Amino acid sequence: MKIGYFILNDSIRRDSRMAALVKDLEDATFEVYEIKSKADVRPETDLVLSMGGDGTFLSAAHTVADIGLPVLGVNFGRIGFLCENRPEAVKKALVEGDFSIEYRTVLNATLKGPEARKSIGLLPYSVNEVALHRSGSSVLGIHVSVNGEPLPTYWADGILVATPSGSTAYSLSVGGPICMPDTKVLVLAPISPHNLNVRPIVISESAKIDISFESRDGRATMSMDNRVVEIQPEWTIHVEMAQFSLKRVRLPESGFVKALTSRLFWGEDMRNNE
Repeated sequence: MKIGYFILNDSIRRDSRMAALVKDLEDATFEVYEIKSKADVRPETDLVLSMGGDGTFLSAAHTVADIGLPVLGVNFGRIGFLCENRPEAVKKALVEGDFSIEYRTVLNATLKGPEARKSIGLLPYSVNEVALHRSGSSVLGIHVSVNGEPLPTYWADGILVATPSGSTAYSLSVGGPICMPDTKVLVLAPISPHNLNVRPIVISESAKIDISFESRDGRATMSMDNRVVEIQPEWTIHVEMAQFSLKRVRLPESGFVKALTSRLFWGEDMRNNE
């Protein structure tokens, strides 16, 4: 097996657990090497280890998801929702071949308007969410259409489109629902709405969404997971499902409900511990 590993935080390179994991895999006759960009990926690589937390996992996914490489999260961070596996468990699972691949929805965001393409960069994909935020003091009037059908204007600090993976991230913090990873839906949720009669809405993952805004100062940003670009009022954000899925490696001991309870303390209640 040929394995690449991806690191953002240099302190992890000094972590004895990381060194031990690499040595154990090499002792098992695996070829292990570091990747920093897509150009570093060697032919016939089987998977990529993301060494860090969820932010590192997202960056690793942005790097290799569109070429079909599975990503396995090795947790050296804090919460570790996407990146939940202990280094010792990773070594055992890979050596024994005891793992499976699950497929996660990826969003493709494009900008339409004068000079808009220059601002999107080379990474239009998002695993968790695409979000529009105000960057000045003025509230945004946000115009949204789903499959060409306009919704009532949102007056808010922003709006986001989240995948099931992202339903436990930014979307959760603005009141969106938790979605099981294999559900075929997206969540459209306003950020700090200034009218009380709007709520998050669940739509089909095949929906095509267009978002534009107006405001007194004309200032807003768009974020795609952990990347941010400035956008102009004359531009439109087009969001739809990407033509590929993220392949996420899942170990036997991991699970979505287990992560909810152990990481986010879902259902924490003294009566459940009796």
